[in-house]
Amino acid sequence: MSSTTFSGDETAPFFGFLGAAAALVFSCMGAAYGTAKSGVGVASMGVMRPELVMKSIVPVVMAGVLGIYGLIIAVIISTGINPKAKPYYLFDGYAHLSSGLACGLAGLSAGMAIGIVGDAGVRANAQQPKLFVGMILILIFAEALALYGLIVGIILSSRSGQSRAD
Repeated sequence: MSSTTFSGDETAPFFGFLGAAAALVFSCMGAAYGTAKSGVGVASMGVMRPELVMKSIVPVVMAGVLGIYGLIIAVIISTGINPKAKPYYLFDGYAHLSSGLACGLAGLSAGMAIGIVGDAGVRANAQQPKLFVGMILILIFAEALALYGLIVGIILSSRSGQSRAD
């Protein structure tokens, strides 16, 4: 048996890296779904009213931001995993896992909401321009769901390293 200087839990980094991957993958899945679903609505609406295409691209942009939230959390988590510099315990791994899942699943949910609202909203806006402000407000509230996940993810990630008094 070889001697190592690692003084933490051997499997803890697995959970930390799983959290980083979950944040990025789920957030990007939400961003992809929101972009695709909204893009279909924009393309369909663009046939009827091509002058509104640039105005109707807002849901696509808002969906794209969701992937950035996942990237932020993934970077925060991955920079916090350095078992050779300081001990990394299961508490830390679970904190990072929960951080990634909170951000990623909130991003996935927000992406689904943005996609559905964006698709229906841009089509309805083509028929009744007064609906634009209402559509934007609904999209903002849907985006806020992912922002809540990002905030909770940051808070949970900051809890790692507090498991034991070193």
